[in-house]
Amino acid sequence: MMRLRLLHETTLVFCALIIFSQIVESSTTDKKSVQITKGINGLDKVILSQTLGSSVEVYLYGAHVTSWKNEKGEELIFVSSKATFSPPKPIRGGIPVIFPQFSNLGSLKSHGFARNRLWTIDNNPPPFTSNVTNGVFVDLLLKPTEEDLKIWPHKFEFRLRVTLTPGGDLVSASRIRNTDAVGKPFTFTFAHHTYFSVSDISEVEVRGMAKLDYLDNLQNRTRYTEHGNAITFNSEFDRIYLNTPKKVAALDHKRMRTYVIRKDGLPDAVVWNPGETKAKTIVDLGEGEYKYMVCVEAAAIGKPVTLQPGQEWKGRLQLSTRH
Repeated sequence: MMRLRLLHETTLVFCALIIFSQIVESSTTDKKSVQITKGINGLDKVILSQTLGSSVEVYLYGAHVTSWKNEKGEELIFVSSKATFSPPKPIRGGIPVIFPQFSNLGSLKSHGFARNRLWTIDNNPPPFTSNVTNGVFVDLLLKPTEEDLKIWPHKFEFRLRVTLTPGGDLVSASRIRNTDAVGKPFTFTFAHHTYFSVSDISEVEVRGMAKLDYLDNLQNRTRYTEHGNAITFNSEFDRIYLNTPKKVAALDHKRMRTYVIRKDGLPDAVVWNPGETKAKTIVDLGEGEYKYMVCVEAAAIGKPVTLQPGQEWKGRLQLSTRH
């Protein structure tokens, strides 16, 4: 009789443990989510959340990442306090998508038009090889409008997958296809114009550019070679580094935080901070906010990409942090 009672009690405990584990698993799974909601000025946005607390916020306007938080809820991306969330003006800060033209290197307005177009959620994308196991993601799609074709007469499909990994990394995988049916190629330049949040620009170093050639935008894109082991900032800085390594880093010494930028298909890197004087001329940048941001942009600029009809280009950016 005692044995039967012990067996019964053991069975009850075992069943309770199974039920408890299922409740915990369900609760944990619920914390990993993709939420579509309204953002500033009623613009649609997608919030990606991971189990341990990291999150990413992406506006459909511009396919624009406006927030990336770590597991502690600390914001890693800078967005200006004066950023305008009012189409067709671009959002100041975050991660603008620069396509089909970087800066004024072409016939379009500076930085092209992808950053101030409304993208759609792509519910049936072709397979992405860059998907991360257990990552949460959203697929976005941009096709040219009739107005776009008037200023840039090329047909394309731009697919962008934004993923938040279980460890809190942010991954942006781009696929651009030439869909022209009459045999017309096109050429473009591209960048992920990432604004990192920093404690103070005077505390920042960017590493990975030593001995590389760069185009100095403050000197009419004159070509020079970087001789320093680390880039530091004490005034306006605006350079396009060519043929950079697949991994570069931005160090914030005061916060003891390192941003690691890994990239594929994006051979170049832009490093930018407007400095005090230039910042005063940027109407959608708050007073003194240049101190709290640095742009390190994965890009394809030095050698523009050319796509024949039916061809597809792929680029991948992965952002992570370490202390």
